[in-house]
Amino acid sequence: MTIYLIKKDNLEDKKHYVRQGHPLGGSGSNQSGYRALGEAQLLFIGGRYVGSSDGATFPVTNPMTGDMLYDFASATTADYTRAIEAAHDAFQSWSRTGPSARRLVLLRAADILETYIDQDAPELLSSEVSAIRACAMLNVLSTVNVLRDVVGLATYIKGEIVPAWDDDISREAGSCPLICGNTIVLKPSEFSPKSQHLVVRALNQAGLPPGCGCLNYLPTSPARTPAVTEHEVKHPMVQRINFTGSDRVGRIIAGWASEVLKRCVLELGGKAPVIVLEDVDVTEAVEAVVFGAMSNSGQFACITFQVMENSTEKVGNRSTERVIVHKSIMGQFRSAVEKGAKVIAGDMSITGPNKTIMRPHVLEGVTPEMDVFYKESFGPIRCLFGFDTEEQAIASANNSDFSLCASIFSRDTMRALDIARRVRAGSCHVNGPTVYIEATLPNGGVGGSSGYGRFGGIAGVEEFTQRKIISLASPGQMYNI
Repeated sequence: MTIYLIKKDNLEDKKHYVRQGHPLGGSGSNQSGYRALGEAQLLFIGGRYVGSSDGATFPVTNPMTGDMLYDFASATTADYTRAIEAAHDAFQSWSRTGPSARRLVLLRAADILETYIDQDAPELLSSEVSAIRACAMLNVLSTVNVLRDVVGLATYIKGEIVPAWDDDISREAGSCPLICGNTIVLKPSEFSPKSQHLVVRALNQAGLPPGCGCLNYLPTSPARTPAVTEHEVKHPMVQRINFTGSDRVGRIIAGWASEVLKRCVLELGGKAPVIVLEDVDVTEAVEAVVFGAMSNSGQFACITFQVMENSTEKVGNRSTERVIVHKSIMGQFRSAVEKGAKVIAGDMSITGPNKTIMRPHVLEGVTPEMDVFYKESFGPIRCLFGFDTEEQAIASANNSDFSLCASIFSRDTMRALDIARRVRAGSCHVNGPTVYIEATLPNGGVGGSSGYGRFGGIAGVEEFTQRKIISLASPGQMYNI
């Protein structure tokens, strides 16, 4: 069984509002999973929608306005125990389901999820994460494509017959746990649980076995997050942990997992460097850099952060549209300015009814002594560095604890490839933006604050695979004793 933890960046012990005993329509109500935006939402445990064991809920708010959107059931450690046990029980039958049957479920889920674009997906994403319709469509369609691409991984999960002097190897799991016969307990972000629930809803409607616990969905309040996370990571029935979120929380989860000797896939932070050489078409490079830097308001782990260039040709004012950000980002920015960084784009202001709207900002003169240099900003702040030699550019790009991705821009492809080999990053893109992920590629960092482990393609299969040796002895075999 695998647990998936997404964007849980609040494991410190804070006091957060939790409602006790708020009615959610009763255990098992509305088993289709659909609820209008303003309606309270249930947990999904053992193939049924249920309230939390103590009836508690937590509020989900609009980041733009601060207005409350709805209540979500707040899972307890007891709820997680039920979900883990349900997943464990479901594994016995789901793992024996043929790959073709599992493939059909995921393909149907992709078709169903695609229809949500014309239903409630845009409203959910707009309300929970302030996504415009184009971004909502991209988000849904990229997930649809992942579901369709990942079904091909089923062909990699197979036993191998090898010569008699070696051993029989069988693989019991896969990079996408469902397609490979695994079961899942999923803890989503408390900021956008209905948006992330769209995939659960689609898979449930696509034909997951009724009453089966192969997929469980348990949001919880920020106040309960530390306790339930440690509980599920250390639970003896959980075999793998996949966490997406900050490096700070990733270190906590890795520590818990190490106490019980469990493997993790940690997709953590990023501060992707871009090296722009002097021979590029500057306008084309800027288009790609701006896309890589400002996509999703700068809130991708593989977003461009550092731009190193040895061409100072002016190309105009790009990407001045205001975006939604967290207030703490401005703290990094102002601290850097106080320590000597120079603002070359941006007005150093946060606006909007909930003080979450900010223009893209560009700094130069940033040094390693500044927080913005070594901490993930996760917002529209970018730093510009100049260099005289390739060695300086590579050294600057590698002067970071992050290692997720990078980009190199040059008309000399062989020169760019040579630099790409020397930049410490899990993926390095030549003449393209840092925001580039495909389901078939082994995406992930190479350690440090970007985490470890790979998801996607064969490498992803290996991350969630147990190798098992089964030997067959001949009757009457003699042994040397």
